[in-house]
Amino acid sequence: MRLLIDARYTRTDQLDGISRYGANLIAAAARQADVRMLIHDERQLQFLPDVPWVKINSPLSPAELFVARRINKLGADVVVCPMQTMGSFGRRYGLILTIHDLIYYRHPKPPGFLPLPVRGLWRLYHKAYWPQRLLLNRADMVATISRTTKSLLEQARLTRRDIRIVSNAPHSPGSARDPLAPADKDLVYMGSYMPYKNVETLVAAMALLPDYRLHLLSPVPAAREAELAAGAADPGQLVFHHGVSDGEYHQLLHRATALVSLSRDEGYGLPLIEAMAAGTPVIASDIPIFREVTDEAALLVDPDEPEAFAAAVRALEDPDRRARASKEGAGRAGEFSWDYSAAQLLAMADEVRRRRQARRAARADRR
Repeated sequence: MRLLIDARYTRTDQLDGISRYGANLIAAAARQADVRMLIHDERQLQFLPDVPWVKINSPLSPAELFVARRINKLGADVVVCPMQTMGSFGRRYGLILTIHDLIYYRHPKPPGFLPLPVRGLWRLYHKAYWPQRLLLNRADMVATISRTTKSLLEQARLTRRDIRIVSNAPHSPGSARDPLAPADKDLVYMGSYMPYKNVETLVAAMALLPDYRLHLLSPVPAAREAELAAGAADPGQLVFHHGVSDGEYHQLLHRATALVSLSRDEGYGLPLIEAMAAGTPVIASDIPIFREVTDEAALLVDPDEPEAFAAAVRALEDPDRRARASKEGAGRAGEFSWDYSAAQLLAMADEVRRRRQARRAARADRR
């Protein structure tokens, strides 16, 4: 089976969640099958595995409407896109589209790196479900990354196509820390600063933890940083890193008391898996997707109760409780791997290929 995976959503400056998902999935799938990838900018190759590639138009170009004409010539049995917006008119290949979550239907603010016209279309797109249905129903199958999102897709009746799970997984977790090792009084937050992320409650809770520091790892606009600092009882407890390398990230995880997230809503929660893979305890909000991802291996609290969050942090000061959280988290994270995700994807692609072959054979018999 010849598989073509769309890597055109890979960022050229720094990796985001979609970029990491696609790059890791391509690398793992290429170890198990004949895989090529699509790019639109050769700068993307610095973040992608050493896999044969073809350069075509940007997915944000008007030419995307007719991209299937170009892809038809590449001879792929199945094409996989890590997003749901790939052009498909006139395709002669199997197509798997991916929808990671429905978070932007509830919070329709678009990513800031998108061009202004695209941001406008993004908002309009997420005002109704019918554009999503139109796109997804043009695929042969739809992939998603969690049972929670699969259930939401089914509830919203977003597609008539079969939905399969192709899991997310931690990126290069390295070795897990010693569960019995002492921890610094540091808390780590990895994520954006969108309102639904509820970073304000994390900041407010630090007043109940005056001996701790909160490390905010992601880049943050100056105005947003000032806003968060103004909400802190002691701004000195907040450490803004403005982005970290993978190495710095894992060093912080290996020293910290916990990775923390009090998001009121979430599409997945990959930082939770990454922390658990490092053996770092996780304190997170008690919401459905976090319950699925952590499977009782994290301390889950009400995201609107700073006192409950602070109590969970204090609970981890007990070496035995911290060691148990570390071991349980590492065990749960061990259930996720890119090789497993690639196997899920390849089984799905093979099913698409066989279905298309069966339909062609049935048409030939009728003739």
